[in-house]
Amino acid sequence: MSQRSKSKAAEAPGPLPPEKRQAGPGRPKDLGKRAAILEAAKRLFVAQGFAGVSMDQIAADAGVSKLTVYSHFGDKEALFAAAVQAHFEQQMPESLFAAADAAPLRDGLMQIARAFFALIMDPDALAGHRIMCTPQVVETGMPQQAWAVGPQRAIDMVADVLRHHVESGELQIADVPRAASQFLCLVKGDLHQRVIFGLVPTTLPNEAQAQLEGAVDMFLRAYATRA
Repeated sequence: MSQRSKSKAAEAPGPLPPEKRQAGPGRPKDLGKRAAILEAAKRLFVAQGFAGVSMDQIAADAGVSKLTVYSHFGDKEALFAAAVQAHFEQQMPESLFAAADAAPLRDGLMQIARAFFALIMDPDALAGHRIMCTPQVVETGMPQQAWAVGPQRAIDMVADVLRHHVESGELQIADVPRAASQFLCLVKGDLHQRVIFGLVPTTLPNEAQAQLEGAVDMFLRAYATRA
């Protein structure tokens, strides 16, 4: 071995401990641990709020090291956003939008409306909404992260469904992303806010059904093409 090769060998760092190694193409992160961390984070955030939970608590609840939590999510804000994303993807998976896209226009919109309303009225989602409105959270960059992976994802996927019906001639919409946002706002109505404020219980099936049907009908009156 040359002197130069010996020098390089001396400078080369030794192998990193398993938890400090970066996950490359051949070393995917442990999906089981990731799921356990997300479940622990959701439980603790709902129970104690964002400021009341530490990464140490989440790690202990998930049965992993704190280093593993940071390796998967970087910081607490990113972990909260990931929990929001997981909730949205579970309640409104891509298969839902594919089925809605394939259904007749009104039926498909009702499918999306029911799923979105169930999502935002879920107790965990209501707790998350209240957390997002706290001053400690508003002053961070977390609302932007959570918006991008949650509500914005829903708007984008509704927009994809609407574009299909615009192309088929069933809808006439100049600004599809705006119309998608309007549709979800109609679905939410004032019932969601009244539940957030504790003015009404979360279980109002008759009122909820009337609100969803009214939202879909109003949207279609605004954007459906006329024969």
